[in-house]
Amino acid sequence: MHTIFNTIKQISAISLMIMCLGACSSHYDPWKGKNAEEIMNKGILNMEWGSHESATEAFQNVKDRYPYSKFAILAELKMADSLFIRSEFEDAYIAYDEYERMHPKDKNIPYVIYRKGMCHFKQIKTVDREQSNALKAKDEFERLINRFPEDIYAAKARKNIRECLISLAEAEISIGHFYYKMKKYTAAMNRYLYAIKNYPDMGQYNEALEYISRCRENLTDKMEGSNLINPDTES
Repeated sequence: MHTIFNTIKQISAISLMIMCLGACSSHYDPWKGKNAEEIMNKGILNMEWGSHESATEAFQNVKDRYPYSKFAILAELKMADSLFIRSEFEDAYIAYDEYERMHPKDKNIPYVIYRKGMCHFKQIKTVDREQSNALKAKDEFERLINRFPEDIYAAKARKNIRECLISLAEAEISIGHFYYKMKKYTAAMNRYLYAIKNYPDMGQYNEALEYISRCRENLTDKMEGSNLINPDTES
């Protein structure tokens, strides 16, 4: 009986110890005693290692604990970068857009605008899909070039604009081909003409000209066919 009583006491003591340890661990603060720079560096290191959740937690702590430090602004930017790296492009765009709105004269604005463009650029799909991201990416890149023409990110944007235009041109040609297969030659020709006018020198010029010629031939044949008199109706 005495042995059983001692065993119960030992179990109770162990349970109490486990509860205490759990309570202590739940209140453990890994950032306690660290300054803004230390937390910031830890977040950047975590991001480089691919631990993006830990990185985001560190950046958020910088913002919460040291909102008036120079590292708080950098933390905002790094949080947006973390979202971008994770391919969460819509959320990343919102974060970059908020950064630009809150810090319009910050030295990182050229980079921010470039990243906003890249959020759309990374979502450009195949040519048979809706091309809104190509248009939006092009608009952001053009805005960057107009505002900061000599910036290194403007040079990168110029290269990406061409890719956007190629995607848009290919989409027009693809739609034109769709109408052509449906024998809607006027609609098809309008698409080919639009591609030539708005996206010249993008590699589709000769293809568009060839199909414009085909459309005109088919329309001519159709018109001539409709003007033929049915011999059975001649008097």
